Amino acid sequence: MGEVFGGRFELVDPIGAGGAGTVWRVWDWKEFGYRAAKLMKQSDSIALLRFIRETGTRIDHPHVLAPTSWVGEDDRVLFTMDLVSGGSVGTMINDYGPLPDWFSMIIIDQLLSALETVHASGLIHRDIKPGNLLLAATGTALPSVRLADFGIAARIDDPRLTHTTEVVGTPGYMSTLARMGTDPEPAQDLYATAMVLGEMLTGQRPRETDPPVDLAAAGVSAPLTEFVERLAAESGHGFGSAAEARRALRGIRASGAAESDPIEVFDQIGPLPEGWGPNGPGPRAGASAATVAITGTGTGTPARGTTVETAPRRRTPKPVWVLGISGLICLLVALVLAIF
Repeated sequence: MGEVFGGRFELVDPIGAGGAGTVWRVWDWKEFGYRAAKLMKQSDSIALLRFIRETGTRIDHPHVLAPTSWVGEDDRVLFTMDLVSGGSVGTMINDYGPLPDWFSMIIIDQLLSALETVHASGLIHRDIKPGNLLLAATGTALPSVRLADFGIAARIDDPRLTHTTEVVGTPGYMSTLARMGTDPEPAQDLYATAMVLGEMLTGQRPRETDPPVDLAAAGVSAPLTEFVERLAAESGHGFGSAAEARRALRGIRASGAAESDPIEVFDQIGPLPEGWGPNGPGPRAGASAATVAITGTGTGTPARGTTVETAPRRRTPKPVWVLGISGLICLLVALVLAIF
């Protein structure tokens, strides 16, 4: 069995890794389903503050992947979220190279929709990039993206979590003002969105040069090129908001279509390890019907088809005071019999 956090989340197998921690597939013994979980080591106050900020962010939007719960044990913290199995936009670019404009425009439309809600909450993501845009495994159907990893997100009215001279973000997706360490603002996310769209259309990572992406060489249509350039203009101030940018994008007609140029988003996580099935844990290697399969404190009824093994019955020792009273009664009975 895997390690169980908080009597609820059992580690199943690692599905990703990064500088801030390892991402696991976990089994939720309370909800009886698989989830994704990031396991982090909290060794300093800055990481802890960022973690609390991320887990405290509750943004209800279909294209935002927000943490749903967290558990802290010893020097480690595990926070969970929905399991999104289609990989990232970065994975798609690595697999396909330049992506069709219709596919790219759907992704950016969904991202801008997410940013409308994120910015309305007063939050700036600050790390928009292909690797943080996760895809549902939709096959050849229309794509569905989720904006993830709010680890370095910031609120304008919050105290700064980093030194004033520290620059936060990913090179290539940061505007000139962001690289100068200016205060967080929505324009930073909009500039990064422009860079993501440019990378999807060209297959090339943006550079910190002018222009950061060469759209003309990739044969991108004039209206879409103008949109990317305006979105990136003035360090992301070309549009007044994500909502305004989204309205402009929806006025552009894609040159291709899903029917003529399909893109498949398939499951990137891989099969479950031995002892696990679609409905959760099954018989483990070397386990018998007398093996304990559930060690957490979750409640509920297992999903249909799940094998639940029970522990052997054990006698429960009687309290000492019960034994004492029993002994006293026996002694009194013996005295009465002796007298009579």
